[in-house]
Amino acid sequence: MNGQPNILICDDDPVVHESLALYLDNDNFTHTDAYDGKEALDMAQTGSADLILLDVMMPEMSGLDVCREVRKTLSTPIIILTAKGEEIDKILGLELGADDYIVKPFSPREVIARIKAVLRRFGDTQQSSSVLKFPGLEINLGNYSVKVKGEAVPFTPKEVEILYLLASHPGQVYEREQILESVWGFDYSGDYRTVDTHIKRIRQKIAFEGASWSIQTIYGVGYKFEAD
Repeated sequence: MNGQPNILICDDDPVVHESLALYLDNDNFTHTDAYDGKEALDMAQTGSADLILLDVMMPEMSGLDVCREVRKTLSTPIIILTAKGEEIDKILGLELGADDYIVKPFSPREVIARIKAVLRRFGDTQQSSSVLKFPGLEINLGNYSVKVKGEAVPFTPKEVEILYLLASHPGQVYEREQILESVWGFDYSGDYRTVDTHIKRIRQKIAFEGASWSIQTIYGVGYKFEAD
């Protein structure tokens, strides 16, 4: 990130753009604007945004579908905006690789604070060049990549961060709440099933016969990474 951070605002409501623009300008952010899902995806895929504010309900393509597509190639931080406030939206948004969510109606000041917090966490992670290596498994937090038996495997940023968290402390048990707070960086007060869903996908992606390591479930508590 060089100079002023650029925020991509994706929402079909012009009032949202206008109100956020005033606060972003005041805090020395630049911003670009998308008013439907397809436009949002096209602009996001240019890679010019430092963070994406993404409304769930948009014409042409939903924000969750945009998030899913962006996460196939980019680790750009994403904050989901939702007017529903339903738990399923929050869980689904996080499982798709979103970094935070904000329920409408919101205060523009709150949005700016959350943007700064997410960018700060993302910047701290990007500065890390830590690489963990186990037989047949390599986890690179610096460039958000995972290799299994020497082959790169597609991972969402949150999947990489969860795997790195567990693998960097073999044998240590992490409660679901600890994983959410460590990886998402905020106090998640809802259903912890999003962690279970992430772990299930991670296991599927890294599994191969004869692996000398595994992610184990500690029933009623959480998870731990074990390596021989």
